[in-house]
Amino acid sequence: YIFKHALIQDAAYQSLLKRTRQQYHQQVAQLLEQRFPETVEAHPELVAHHFGEAGCAEEAVTYSHKAGQIALARSANVEAATHLERGLELLAQLPETPERHERELEMQMALGPALVAARGFAVPAVGQAYARAWELCRLLEDDARLPLVLRGRQVFHLMSGELNEAREFAEEFLDLAERLQDPALMVGSYHALGQTLFFHGDLTASRSTVEKGIALFDPARHRLSNWSGGQPGEQCYLYGAFSLWMLGYPDQAMRRSEEALAMANELPNPANLINTLCFVADVHVLRREPSAARQRAQATMDMSAEQRNPSFLGPSMVLHGWAQAAQDQVEDGMAEIEQGIATFEATGVRTWMPFFLGLQAEAYGRAKRTDDGLGSVSEALALAEKTEEHCWRAELCRIKGELLLALSSKHHAEAERCFCQALDLARAQQAKSWELRAAMSLARLWQAQGKADEARNLLAPIYAWFTEGFDTADLQEAKALLDRLE
Repeated sequence: YIFKHALIQDAAYQSLLKRTRQQYHQQVAQLLEQRFPETVEAHPELVAHHFGEAGCAEEAVTYSHKAGQIALARSANVEAATHLERGLELLAQLPETPERHERELEMQMALGPALVAARGFAVPAVGQAYARAWELCRLLEDDARLPLVLRGRQVFHLMSGELNEAREFAEEFLDLAERLQDPALMVGSYHALGQTLFFHGDLTASRSTVEKGIALFDPARHRLSNWSGGQPGEQCYLYGAFSLWMLGYPDQAMRRSEEALAMANELPNPANLINTLCFVADVHVLRREPSAARQRAQATMDMSAEQRNPSFLGPSMVLHGWAQAAQDQVEDGMAEIEQGIATFEATGVRTWMPFFLGLQAEAYGRAKRTDDGLGSVSEALALAEKTEEHCWRAELCRIKGELLLALSSKHHAEAERCFCQALDLARAQQAKSWELRAAMSLARLWQAQGKADEARNLLAPIYAWFTEGFDTADLQEAKALLDRLE
């Protein structure tokens, strides 16, 4: 039938009795099944639509689930989430039986990763999907699928800034993986716990935990499907890199991140590669390498836009903007950082935000917008205090001190307190890289005050502690400062 106008088509459709319409929809769906198997195979959502409109919920659920799986395989995550959510709505119309619970568990477990990729780690729908899957695992006494559900709950709470809840689920995940003696799940559980420990600021424990995962990981055997975020093997390497950098091993951190990227490039999984590229860019930012950071961040931005993945679009924009500002494109960099933070906030994620706000504060400092920089760093410190995301606090205190120094000479005493607080926090975490930066800031202040001996005695021991990374900006700057102090 050809209609001259869509309104005529709608009028003709609505003029049919509901039961007649349902019969026609059922006939169309059945005809598709019988005579057009290629169409059914390629577009199960079409069959799902007709069965759904026909009131045949069970058949519609089957085809919606299949459509979701096909979309997931193509990384079409927005479409996958839509199909799976529609299927779950229809499933709720069926009688409550163990078979229905089994089907719902499969669909909720597929929905979780689709929502993460399509909308972000911390949107409420992600938490609801994994919470319901957790209930179903308990109801069905299903320990086989519970580990991935626990991981989903852990990452949702982690990215929502609820680190204590995240740690509880990570520890439960590790206990279950050890009980099941599944190496792939054990790698995943080491990543989940190591990741959580990192954000808490327990850097040595985080490093030792992810190193257990690295020792166990075999890329050919230990890949996990339905995993929220990057693959756990690569993630162990990347969180190992973050901890190694903070603990004072910048070269080892770079090697770990490059190993992770090499493995991700071997795996045909866009979400995993996006995740890995963004984290490698983070390592370059920590090492103060704007050119390399800009390159990795640009690749992440391009892939995130192509895959419609919002989780890493905002962060990569922030990292790219920081690199621009560090390369004297300050105005462009600040604009991109602001846009990246707004994009990131829209996903509901709170973890990592103190770090990004700290980068924004640095860029404001470069632009002589000191008051704006102090606003960003104060917001970052307040958020880190609220969520207990302690891994960035030493550096945030140092940045605040530098901005206070730039504000006016009246704030020198307050700036000195910030630098001393940064030193105390870094030493408590054994974060040698943060300690070096804080010592440099305080040494420069003391040098300006005519206290060169105290400045040298502060900086020399921490510089002497390092055994690698002497070509990095921080250590080169520290060496130049020591030479001046001599």
